[in-house]
Amino acid sequence: MEPQWIRVVFRRRLLIISLILVQLAFILFVIAGTDRVFRYVDFFLRAFSVAVCVYILNKKEKSAYKLTWIFLILLFPLFGGAVYAFFHTQSSPRKLRRHMDKANRRYRPLFLPAGESVLPQLAAEHPECLPQVHYLQEYAGFPVYKRTQTTYFNSGESFFARALEELEKAETYIFLEFFILREGKMLNPILDILTKKARQGLDVRVIYDDLGCFMSLPPAFNNTLESRGIKCMVFNPFKPILSSHQNNRDHRKIVSIDGKTAFTGSMNLADEYINARERFGHWKDAAIMLHGDAAWSLTLIFLHMWNLERSEREQDDAASFYPWKEADGTIAACPVASDGYVQPYADSPLDKENVGEHVYIQIINNAKKYVYINTPYLVVDDNLLSALTLAAKSGVDVRIITPYRWDKKIVAIVSRSYYRQLIQAGVRVYEYSAGFNHSKTFVSDDRAATVGTTNLDFRSLYLHFECGVWMYNTQSVAGVKEDFLTILPGCKEITLKDCSRNAAQRVVQDVLRIFAPLM
Repeated sequence: MEPQWIRVVFRRRLLIISLILVQLAFILFVIAGTDRVFRYVDFFLRAFSVAVCVYILNKKEKSAYKLTWIFLILLFPLFGGAVYAFFHTQSSPRKLRRHMDKANRRYRPLFLPAGESVLPQLAAEHPECLPQVHYLQEYAGFPVYKRTQTTYFNSGESFFARALEELEKAETYIFLEFFILREGKMLNPILDILTKKARQGLDVRVIYDDLGCFMSLPPAFNNTLESRGIKCMVFNPFKPILSSHQNNRDHRKIVSIDGKTAFTGSMNLADEYINARERFGHWKDAAIMLHGDAAWSLTLIFLHMWNLERSEREQDDAASFYPWKEADGTIAACPVASDGYVQPYADSPLDKENVGEHVYIQIINNAKKYVYINTPYLVVDDNLLSALTLAAKSGVDVRIITPYRWDKKIVAIVSRSYYRQLIQAGVRVYEYSAGFNHSKTFVSDDRAATVGTTNLDFRSLYLHFECGVWMYNTQSVAGVKEDFLTILPGCKEITLKDCSRNAAQRVVQDVLRIFAPLM
């Protein structure tokens, strides 16, 4: 018999969906009007749609988004322009953007509390990667660090085992930020440790995305956590109100322990990520652990989100969480030995700066020998498509592993629509035969790699809050490459023959690609 909370959850979800449908019906009724006034409403709305198309063409935005919206407006000229205006002239995103800008100015100096930058040293030793590092540090605001050790995990199982060990060592605070939580064999042991640490007096906090957990958590799960002494923030609560703000989800995955050790990667805290529950075959994932200076960067990214919409009086003194201090409280040097260069970064849909995309493109453009990519989705815009195909045409060994079994059928159809163009350019595309490849990793030339949360799709690249870690000459770069080459023999390489399509399939893929930015 199903638990009572599942029935409650579905009733709540059904109510929200019903209210949204009612709002859509009301909007259409208002637009259509009555027969007497329809003639005037029709003229006005069509003229408004033309004006909106002109506005879209001149707007600084991805061309794929422009094409999608103009196509929709042409398809529905009566109310297409009104729908665009409704979703793009709301106050909530603008208000949140102001909060974000203010927080960025406040937090940026804290990433280097002692004011010491290793950028000049990197520029002297490795000028070839200076454009990547300079962009992330001087423009995006995420410094590069040296005094850090990195450990790469090639599965959710290995990440989970190490995370439990590190959580038990916590002495001051534990911060967790995830897109999906689901009670079970993975989440429950972690919550037990968090509860124990909270009762010992540690500052324990959890952020989870409301829409990400829409179908996975009982109602008011945040209250359950609070009752166990765990502070909780539900990001962007999903409301039955038509709003473009609901598109901006917190897709980050962060574990910070005392600011000295931190994890990020592609897995959430649910049983399928450690293959304790089977979904879409074997679940392949990846994560990175940082110990040292760079862990502080992920800690600040968490605190930035935690305090984003809080009043000045409620906000933390983020600098007080810095872990490396002398007995008198002054800033001390991190004692951890260096393992190459490490640069954590975050991406936000509110600043119009596509950090995750730029990291990927620079890795591709800087590659001289190879680029190996793991991604669960392959729905890219012209910039990434051009970078991938140009690299392959220039003699770089470009290989991409996607899933064989997909979690979203429509996204799978669209992803596979890109195969032919990539393969014709020389990119080698593989599908992970054992099941679902959820890893998001890039590695290039035995020197550079990134591990994080950003998928190769429009939603992840441009609409979600994301994070990752870029590395240069660290031991984990070899780990990312070895992981890719280890699973490669168990993958099926896609050929042009595999991409052959009949007329009906071609039409479906071509139409779906138009709507790719909205998926």
